[in-house]
Amino acid sequence: MLTMPFLQLEALHFAYPDRGEVVRDVCLQLAPGEIHCLIGRSGCGKTTVLKLAAGLLTPQQGQVQLKGCTVHQPTSDMGFVFQSPTLLHWLSVLDNVLLPHSLHGLVTADQRAHGEQLLAQIGLAALRDDKPQQLSGGQQSRVAIARALITRPAVLFMDEPFAALDAITRDELQRDFLALCHQHGTAVLFVTHDMAEAVYLADQVSLMHAGRIHAPLHIDLPRPRKTAMRYTPVFNALCEQLRHAMDATLS
Repeated sequence: MLTMPFLQLEALHFAYPDRGEVVRDVCLQLAPGEIHCLIGRSGCGKTTVLKLAAGLLTPQQGQVQLKGCTVHQPTSDMGFVFQSPTLLHWLSVLDNVLLPHSLHGLVTADQRAHGEQLLAQIGLAALRDDKPQQLSGGQQSRVAIARALITRPAVLFMDEPFAALDAITRDELQRDFLALCHQHGTAVLFVTHDMAEAVYLADQVSLMHAGRIHAPLHIDLPRPRKTAMRYTPVFNALCEQLRHAMDATLS
C-alpha cells in the first residue's frame, strides 16, 4: 500500500512581478521527523521555496500538501524560525516562548510547564525571567527555537537561523537543535548557505540553482550526530561532493 508523503511539493512555479520566475518545477518530499536542507547561492530561490512550502506564498503552478491536505496558508502544525529571532523586548524569556499561546488567550498551567521544560532543554532555565536584550545572540536564537516548538508543530520551517552567530555558538546550537527535533519528532525544512551545516543537520540536502533543484544528496551519517563527526573523512567527503555539485551549476 502506497503512503502519502508527510510534506510534498509538486511541480512548483512562482514568479515575482519585478523579478520574473524564481522557482521552476520544484518537487520535494519530506518524511515525518526528517530534516531536509535547501542550499544554494543567494538568489537561487531557496527562501521562496520555503515560503511556498509554509503557505506564506501561493504557487502559480503546482501545489503543496501537508499530511494529504493542500496548503493554502500557515497552519497550527507549522513552526517558524528565521535569521532574526524577532523577540519582543518587553516580555521575559519565558513569555516570549509562550507568545504563540498567549496570542490565543490565557496561558494554561500545562502550557507554562511545557515552556519551562523547553527552556531547561536548551539550557536557559535560569534566564526565564530575563529580557531579550540581556541575552547573547546565541541565547536569543535558542529562545526563538523554543518558541517555535511550544505548540508542538509537526514541521519547522527555518531560514538561515544560525547565520549571524559565531562559529562555536553555531556548532553548539546545531547540536542542541538536533536533540530537540529528535525528541519531539519534528520534521524540518531548513535553508542555509553553509555546506558543513547542511551535511551536519540533514537527512537530505537539495542544491538549488536558478530556481530549480539540482543534485539531491542523501546524508548517510548516523544519529545522534556528534561534534567529532565534523572532522571525519566521510563528513568531509560529503562536503566535497556538495561543493563539486555547486561548482558544476556554474559550468
